[in-house]
Amino acid sequence: MSQSLVDVSDLTVEFTTRNGMVRAVREVSFSLAKGETLGIVGESGSGKSVTTYALMRILDANGAIAEGEMTYAGVDLRRAKNKEMQDIRGREISMIFQSPRSALNPIRKVGKQIEDIMRQHSLASGRQATEKAIELLELVRIEDAARRYHAYPHELSGGMCQRIVIAIALACRPKLLIADEPTTGLDVTTQKAVLDLVTELTAERDMATILITHDLGLAAAYCDRIAVMEKGAVVESADVADIFYNPNHPYTKKLIRATPRVNSDIRDLLPAAGPSRQSASMMTGCLPPIFAKKNDRPLLYVNELIKDFPVETHSKGLRRLLSLGDGKEEKAEVFRAVDRLSLKIMPGESVGLVGESGCGKSTTSAMIMRLLDPTDGWIEFDGADIGAIPAKEFATSPGRAKLQMVFQDPTDCLNPRFTARRSIADPILRLGDEAIKRDIDARINQLADRVGLDVSLLDRFPHQLSGGQKARVGIARAIALDPKLLILDEPTAALDVSVQAVVLNLLLDLKAERGMSYLFVSHDLNVVRLLCDRVIVMRNGRIEEEGGTEALMQNPKSSYTRALLDAIPHPPEQVA
Repeated sequence: MSQSLVDVSDLTVEFTTRNGMVRAVREVSFSLAKGETLGIVGESGSGKSVTTYALMRILDANGAIAEGEMTYAGVDLRRAKNKEMQDIRGREISMIFQSPRSALNPIRKVGKQIEDIMRQHSLASGRQATEKAIELLELVRIEDAARRYHAYPHELSGGMCQRIVIAIALACRPKLLIADEPTTGLDVTTQKAVLDLVTELTAERDMATILITHDLGLAAAYCDRIAVMEKGAVVESADVADIFYNPNHPYTKKLIRATPRVNSDIRDLLPAAGPSRQSASMMTGCLPPIFAKKNDRPLLYVNELIKDFPVETHSKGLRRLLSLGDGKEEKAEVFRAVDRLSLKIMPGESVGLVGESGCGKSTTSAMIMRLLDPTDGWIEFDGADIGAIPAKEFATSPGRAKLQMVFQDPTDCLNPRFTARRSIADPILRLGDEAIKRDIDARINQLADRVGLDVSLLDRFPHQLSGGQKARVGIARAIALDPKLLILDEPTAALDVSVQAVVLNLLLDLKAERGMSYLFVSHDLNVVRLLCDRVIVMRNGRIEEEGGTEALMQNPKSSYTRALLDAIPHPPEQVA
């Protein structure tokens, strides 16, 4: 084996909270050699990210390393001075953070943000830094990289922002790369390309990699060893083959069971002693039936939908700013994100919308939600032309209560000043009737239990919750008023596999018992197969292929669809 690069021994991390001291990491030990990839897996809140934050010395102010030793290339990281750590971070040890939009400066162009890290460590300057930034954008598969260099984060999809963060992490050619859920917002083909790239760099540069993930399929495909964490401690650590073929700890077996496979059913993924289909449905019995029986009229009808975004080149913007125009009106350049898209969703039907990042999935969802105005086309929901209703009026109309959305980024969609309880209460307070408002606390507790969110977490603010916990708050808020149509934009991307199984089971319950319909936007085709009746494949703003879920996945007609299916990572089958 190669020379050891990282050694962590008996690491213990504590946080001071209003409720006393919380021990988030307990006596964690591991070593990592050059050229090796270690996967750290476990459920949300198990201490995976905190372990690596401690390694980089970027814990929050209320956090502290209570015990243990950490060394990198012979450097004592626990006792290194701040200046030494600043030199090491970025140049020697780099990190891909879990929430890409939080990691990016919203008022600085993404290309400049890539340059910043190179300039900080004196690796490039001037035109050379710009050229290297564009090369890195191309490396992480950003199309039209020279133009995207000038984009701001809000102008890019969640998946593109994730790739920008990856480019920043790779900019200084680090010796240790820590990837914290690096592919959460990426489609499967880009996910494969990025992780293949990381694997290639790990071998070429003799780089060590720590991959933090809740996706055991990814861990199996790209890691040499796996450490399984539960409640702040490593409960099992072994080579990948041993973890999957001969797991020892009950928690490891639980995670493996919950990982979707090609032929798995949702019942196969649920814990053996966990919630059954019946128990997950118990709450629905106390809610008033508000849905009509299925009929032949679509609940949602979208026809010839178009969305154009103006594209202003750097030179045009400068000319306008300096008033150098010749007085003639210039024809505006546009980027067509959605190009004459038509779809229908019937009452009680679940439709998957899949495709690579930037293909127009989220833009389509935002137009249906009336968060974006379409350039052209028709949107009819529940018999009403909602495109004709002014956005502010629709936001407070009864129609909004029937149409809800789970957003892709659980951090951005929560008010940082609201507790989890207040966030879930928001749609009830705005759009709920008096009867539901009178019993709002009990309702919120039931919703939290429904999505697997511990009631004790309801009084925490978003910054006090893990990514997976924030995602569950978003789902609970979206179903608070039992909508007729729920638009789910990558709703399980931030969830660990066991909670994902419970949430998918819940969604199936709501569909079967309440007649709820879904537009399920995702890049995870294994999850789409479990939930959806039909699948629509998008590419470059258009529909590439559509059909029944099983038929399309067993016999795709488009080479693009086949490429999406081939890129799905599959964990080894567990030996009985």
